[in-house]
Amino acid sequence: MLVVVDFGSQYTHLITRRIRQLHVYSEIVPSGVDPASCEDAQAVILSGGPASVYDDGAPTNERLLDWLYEHDIPTLGICYGLQLLAHHFGGTVIRGEFKEYGISQAQTTQNALFKGLDSPQKVWMSHGDSVETLPPGFVPIASTPSCPYAAFQHKKMYAVQWHPEVHHTEHGMDMLLNFLDIARIERNWFMDDFLTQSVQTLTHRIPGRALIGLSGGVDSSVAAALVSKAIGQNLTAVFVDHGLLREGEIEHVKQYFEGKLNLKIIHAKERFFSKLKGITDPEQKRKVIGEEFIRIFEEQARILKADTLIQGTIYPDRIESGTTSHAEVIKSHHNVGALPDIMEFSQVIEPLQDLYKDEVREVGQALQVPSEILEKHPFPGPGLAVRVVGEVTEDNISICRRACAIVEEELQAADLYRDVWQGFAVVFEDRVVGVVGDERKLGRVVGIRIVQSMDAMTANFVKLDWDILEKMSTRITNEIEDVVSVAYFISHKPPQTIEPF
Repeated sequence: MLVVVDFGSQYTHLITRRIRQLHVYSEIVPSGVDPASCEDAQAVILSGGPASVYDDGAPTNERLLDWLYEHDIPTLGICYGLQLLAHHFGGTVIRGEFKEYGISQAQTTQNALFKGLDSPQKVWMSHGDSVETLPPGFVPIASTPSCPYAAFQHKKMYAVQWHPEVHHTEHGMDMLLNFLDIARIERNWFMDDFLTQSVQTLTHRIPGRALIGLSGGVDSSVAAALVSKAIGQNLTAVFVDHGLLREGEIEHVKQYFEGKLNLKIIHAKERFFSKLKGITDPEQKRKVIGEEFIRIFEEQARILKADTLIQGTIYPDRIESGTTSHAEVIKSHHNVGALPDIMEFSQVIEPLQDLYKDEVREVGQALQVPSEILEKHPFPGPGLAVRVVGEVTEDNISICRRACAIVEEELQAADLYRDVWQGFAVVFEDRVVGVVGDERKLGRVVGIRIVQSMDAMTANFVKLDWDILEKMSTRITNEIEDVVSVAYFISHKPPQTIEPF
């Protein structure tokens, strides 16, 4: 087992994901963990985090760091983890004159951590503080133009200023693999282990009836299949049509789930639109929608006599909602940070909460979930409400729904739908001047967002062929009344999130 100590990085669980990809079981523990609870760990990774080591209340764990040092436990500090090691053992950390965010070139030395890798290495940086002097006995093993101590080592203790866990670090997986070799950890953990253990756990945790909110997307569908395998007919799937769905979503849900699950469809468009009237802030929309979902689930649970709620939450949802210790809130997901404080359910179970989207799809394949569902692009739980700037109205949602469908249809036509992570449209509130039929027209603006990603924690905008973008733009302006302008987002994540609003 490998332990990842969480100091609040948005990428903490991505570290765990990468280690699992290398077939080593890994667990996350809070920054204040008692060293005694880590005694079974063969190696420890110290995550990054948003704090400075000199901040009041900055997360640290002196007992753990001393224990790692004294017992020569294979340790890898990442970003804040590097700065913490340097600061704790007698080095100095300063506010850097030049902050590094994004791709950098690291000059590496001949070292076990970089075995088989050339120098320089393309690495992903995200830091403001830098190490100015190393602790006694520590030696530098990498540098960048603005960071002389971008990596260092002392015996089995290693540290890197960059993030090897993100795919932007070109050979980050090789570095993590080298670290596992240094720690001599056997690679023997596979997704089948997760599936077997989850079914056993769910069978034990759910003694009676349960309800799951089914959206028809990848996450809730796989969660439903997993829980159904554990408790069978004691699970009821409730699909809520809140009027904010993709085109054809209800038909897809009926096609794939009727006769396979206890399926109940609730038509609640007027209820949601009424609650959202006058609300323009996207965070407030998420909270309103999250609470209304729960109230509907509570009503159905009373009828079904179910006291357990199942959710298809996955880890990126939890990360962006700021549910890990010391992490910042990026946006509240309706099924995590937007949940009401008081609910009637005796327990809420999220069987996929520690998995990333690619892992969820892998579990879905093992459960024989149809590929038509597993290959769907991610869709926000609050639906089209958070793809519209401004108030949720019939016109705004209608424009957004059709524009999103056109984007997906053209990706399908170009045989690109499966090659990109996500493609969709958003609707802006501003109007711009257009020319329609030789007449001046003040019309709407639609934005197109298409990204490539491995895990939704980072993403690159897709450099789509201009002809395909032109087809999308032409269809949107021709087929959707009032739209006169189409824009394309060319920002990565970070700094932008995948869903702009």
